[in-house]
Amino acid sequence: MKLTIERGALLKALTHVQSVVERRNTIPILGNVLLKATDGSLELTATDMDIAVVETVPADIGQKGTTTVSAHTLFDIVRKLAEGAQIEIGGGTEEGQIALRAGRSNFKLSTLGAEDFPVMSDDDMPHRFSLSAAALRGLIDRTRFAISTEETRYYLNGIYLHAAENNGAKVLRSVATDGHRLARMEVPLPDGAAGIPGVIVPRKTVTELRKLIDETPGEIAVALSDTKVRFAVDGIVLTSKLIDGTFPDYDRVIPLTNDKLLEVPCKQFERAVDLVSTISTEKSRAIKLSLDDGSLVVSATSPDSGSATDELEVTYQDGPLEIGFNSRYLIDITQQIQGENAQFVLADAASPTIVRDTADASALYVLMPMRV
Repeated sequence: MKLTIERGALLKALTHVQSVVERRNTIPILGNVLLKATDGSLELTATDMDIAVVETVPADIGQKGTTTVSAHTLFDIVRKLAEGAQIEIGGGTEEGQIALRAGRSNFKLSTLGAEDFPVMSDDDMPHRFSLSAAALRGLIDRTRFAISTEETRYYLNGIYLHAAENNGAKVLRSVATDGHRLARMEVPLPDGAAGIPGVIVPRKTVTELRKLIDETPGEIAVALSDTKVRFAVDGIVLTSKLIDGTFPDYDRVIPLTNDKLLEVPCKQFERAVDLVSTISTEKSRAIKLSLDDGSLVVSATSPDSGSATDELEVTYQDGPLEIGFNSRYLIDITQQIQGENAQFVLADAASPTIVRDTADASALYVLMPMRV
């Protein structure tokens, strides 16, 4: 193969594909990126056997061909080259190596045969629909903080994406939970998504997808089956296996009988929780909310650090109540609130609490209390 490509175009593509590659691999070829020179373009592919990212970028092709080189090495070289550099890849060199030139810089990079590079098939995905980048960003950003990191509960290690109904309206819903908190977000159901199966998109896939859609204002083409999902955007295709498990019936943990309404100014509340939690013990991060009509006292005590309180004026008229929460979980949720106020719907000190954004009904959060 022989080609010339502008440094910026190659760097952008490598940034997307190399992050899928694990730093340590027992299978050497999985540390490499597949380079395929075709008519007028260079196709780059990286995979960890569970996710594959393919990106196609324009290039001046002198000779078609295919090879694989270390993804991280190639990325580091291109990253350190001067802006605007023209990079030549290929040309005469010994077997098992490929030449890379940019200005007066010359490299000979070790290669492995492209025939050994694993290919993730992405055919047979019967369900197809399109989604705006903004909608997909919302589905991810408002829920991914609640994804479980507990590997034994593998079925919680991702976002559950499925079609649902809310007050008669058909929606595409994303849900994540770690057993302590639950996050649910929904957008209007796109055309073609009505019959999709409920699927669990793995945490790493969610992270890589979020990076890809950060730079686009356009539409994302989604295709899925019971075992795989594919997202296509701006010349980039991400294909991933899905988590093979059953997501729990999350509707059962959303309380229906909570009757105490608390409305707080979100930024002030978040600041108070963050400030007071400085005193809470590192392990539990417990804080207490003491409610009375029109007021809220946020407090924390620690045998080592002492105690702290902060008081806020709030909208609340349902009598005295004390309830404890993990301060980190509270902050994670309030950071998703885009309006000025957050609404808490409470029952008692032992029951789950609902949190809503007063300016956006599409998101809902559930938080389990803790003893303080």
